[in-house]
Amino acid sequence: MVIGPVRAWLGDTSLRLGPPQQVAVLTALLLREGRPLTVGDLIDAVWGQTPPPGVVSVVRSYVSRLRKILEPQRPAGQPSRRVISVADGYALPLAEGALDLRVFEDRAAEAQRFFAAGDSERAIRLLDTALGTWQGQPFAGVPGPMAEVARARLVERRLSLLEMRFEAELQLDRHREALPSLVALSGEHPLRERLCELRMLALYRSGRQADAFSLYEATRQALKQELGVEPGPSLQELQARLLSADPTLVRRPARPDGVGERSSKRAAPADPPRTPDLGRSRRNFPPLAGKTSKAAPPPASAVGGHELPMTPGGFTGRQAELEHIDKLLSRDGQTDTVVISGMAGVGKTTLAVHWARRVADHFPDGRLYVNLRGFGPTAAALTPSAAVRTMLEALRYPSQRIPSGLAAQTALFRRLLTDRRILILLDNARDAEQVRPLLPAVPGCLTLVTSRNQLSGLIVSEAAQTLTLGMLSSEEARDLLTQRLGPARMKAEPAAVEDLIGRCARLPLALAIVAARAAIHPSFPLSAIAAQVRDSQGSLDAFADADPDSDVRAVFSWSYHLLPPLTARLFHLFALSPAPDMTPATAASMLGLPICKTRMLLNELAAAHLLTEHAPTRFSCHDLLSSYAGELVRERETADERESVTRRLMDHYLHTAHNAARVLYPAQQEQVALPDKQPGVVPEEFADELAASRWLEAELSALLAVAESGLERSYATHTWRLGVELTMFLEGRGHWSDQVVLQRTALKAAAKVGSREGQAFAHRALGFGIGRLGQIDEGLRHLRRAVELFHELDMPLSEALAHRVIAFSYQ
Repeated sequence: MVIGPVRAWLGDTSLRLGPPQQVAVLTALLLREGRPLTVGDLIDAVWGQTPPPGVVSVVRSYVSRLRKILEPQRPAGQPSRRVISVADGYALPLAEGALDLRVFEDRAAEAQRFFAAGDSERAIRLLDTALGTWQGQPFAGVPGPMAEVARARLVERRLSLLEMRFEAELQLDRHREALPSLVALSGEHPLRERLCELRMLALYRSGRQADAFSLYEATRQALKQELGVEPGPSLQELQARLLSADPTLVRRPARPDGVGERSSKRAAPADPPRTPDLGRSRRNFPPLAGKTSKAAPPPASAVGGHELPMTPGGFTGRQAELEHIDKLLSRDGQTDTVVISGMAGVGKTTLAVHWARRVADHFPDGRLYVNLRGFGPTAAALTPSAAVRTMLEALRYPSQRIPSGLAAQTALFRRLLTDRRILILLDNARDAEQVRPLLPAVPGCLTLVTSRNQLSGLIVSEAAQTLTLGMLSSEEARDLLTQRLGPARMKAEPAAVEDLIGRCARLPLALAIVAARAAIHPSFPLSAIAAQVRDSQGSLDAFADADPDSDVRAVFSWSYHLLPPLTARLFHLFALSPAPDMTPATAASMLGLPICKTRMLLNELAAAHLLTEHAPTRFSCHDLLSSYAGELVRERETADERESVTRRLMDHYLHTAHNAARVLYPAQQEQVALPDKQPGVVPEEFADELAASRWLEAELSALLAVAESGLERSYATHTWRLGVELTMFLEGRGHWSDQVVLQRTALKAAAKVGSREGQAFAHRALGFGIGRLGQIDEGLRHLRRAVELFHELDMPLSEALAHRVIAFSYQ
């Protein structure tokens, strides 16, 4: 037993396990569940970075004593069958059901499967079984880093399961029964927004609306005082729906897959593809209005974070364009592709997402969204292979089984879409070649593509329908401003309104920035804002239009100049990052500020429409705005300041990748010295393997872009070290193409700085990756070179591993 004080039994006899450090050794072996731990791993698990003198002998002594405790009748000289020796370490095989932690996790996973399938009754029973194993604080009294990390993970896991149980109770209309326990648990965790959501909904459904509103305000104040933040979008949305007395809040929710009252009779999915993130806010209630499909597969949009993005409020006009796309829904049995093209900022994505959300009910099997990043000043366009992989993962296909070749990936993608109705939105495409492998080519699916180019190749070869999106009409532009500023303010200064519309060239992006500026300062006359737009000067020559009314530089300029100094600096520093987007942690390292403060600055920029929070805590910059930021950073930051920020950015990604790799692969014995990080850089830490893995998956595009940028920006040492840190992750997840690209870059970087060590590691990883793509001979050449270099550098372990990869290649 480990969920509580660590205890063990021999038959019915409780065993005395010895001093705390000895129990910590046993705990480490139990947590590995039969997988071996080296002596070094055990030392790290129990003592961390400060082991005592003679610690190896201490560990072996503890293992010897544990063997005697667990096998008191074992004859002298006979090998242990409990704590077995494995190379330079030990393992503790466990029988089925012997460890309460495994029972807890198995029941929890099974409960999640039934919950996802809509069977709340069975999910609650399994959750009760899982939570019933809880006998107090996990690993109580056990010292050491490993126990500490596992303890924190399990405490969070338990809270997430309790939240799932409460949600299941609410889905069964048992809000009154759930309320007392909800009150107690949310009182213990007043900053946990998910518990607040569940408690508010239970109060509301129990007829206690005033208590629900009071709870929201109390939680809001607590978040502001303790963390300096406002409630998250999910909690704010629920509050708004309570205030508007949304009738769906008191209805029994309908599951997306059509499960209703009879859901308890359905079997859980036999092979769940992925455990949902219980720590994040889910939208299982209130239900989305619309139709459901009988026996529909799980919606693709519910998995992997590929739901349609949110669009800003105030969508207006475009009726003719919406009707044009609507006509395609009546063409049943055909595979349709629609290309929406137009200039940057004209609203292509907004139109596509608005239409997709409006017709989502016609596609019961889900929606897929991918930003192809075809146009942008820093981020490289997404390759077709990476885009297909993204959608395959969203369709819950195991990443390790995704084939490496684009043709095979495309064939698999199309096979998975057979007999399914899915809406696919491919945003910001560069050319037809980028899009063509991503088209379903099966009946029943519809693909929307947005691009600045016409993509005539798709029109010719794929019979794609095309829609060229122009500027808003004057009436539509006026409606947009009215929705954001209110009719009274518009009627007060009609001449200024017309001046603003003309100066913004009826471009939706420019109008949105003008509206944000006016809304933030309600006391400013619109004529003064129009004068600022008219009199400002900018330098976005590369994005100027032949029609001067289409130039948005003035809007960008005054919006930037009205920002507080620190917020403005963060905006233009965005241009120094080669990554497609940025998290608060990354931005904090760039600025050298605490994450909490940086998050507030990012929210200010998003509120001013200078950044977009396209996913929770992930911020990106529109391409025209990013270009403007690039001009500003060259004007307002000295060369030394730009160099310092870039170095902190490179340090952040390298040291965080190192931390993630150490959590995922604690037994890895090869160590590469890292450059000292600059003051102000705070790499992210990870409590468990799941958190580390999620960070690497989410940041993979950024890491690859940073590595490429490091080679070009005189940070070649960071580049080849990033190659080392990411090698095992890319190998383990089957990202062979990414591995080859990264290691070729790392090899160039190591050669550039004359690092034979870096070249050796790059040759070895590159040889393995190339071999996995079927180019065995070329891969062997790299591997043999790695052997030579490791031998010359007197690195026998690394040399041996290179020989091992050569053997694998021959096999």
